[in-house]
Amino acid sequence: MGKFAVKTVKTGIKFNLKAGNGEIIATSEVYTTKSACLNGIESVRKNAPVAPVEDQTAEGFAVEKNPKFEVYADKAGEFRFRLKARNGEIIAVSEGYKAKASCLNGIESVKKNAPDAEIVEEE
Repeated sequence: MGKFAVKTVKTGIKFNLKAGNGEIIATSEVYTTKSACLNGIESVRKNAPVAPVEDQTAEGFAVEKNPKFEVYADKAGEFRFRLKARNGEIIAVSEGYKAKASCLNGIESVKKNAPDAEIVEEE
């Protein structure tokens, strides 16, 4: 069972969505307030299960409507995803993956874990 780990950082508050094994599968931006962070979590819970995947690394990829997961290659050539809400705001991002298949597995993990993940406070 996944969990949203809410953590205070120097510049505000953010969350990490962790899989059952404790691996971080998605991270939020840094929010200025806890309530904004909790709203971000609700947005991930609501949008992740229904969001299609837009693979921007594929030639002639189909552009999807928001909410959506965008798969892209970063400057280091690694695959990453970002989850965009209905309004186009980025609500969660991934780490870099060497293989596209691993990145797609990360998306599936977010879709599976986010809806029922509990919220926990972390130091």
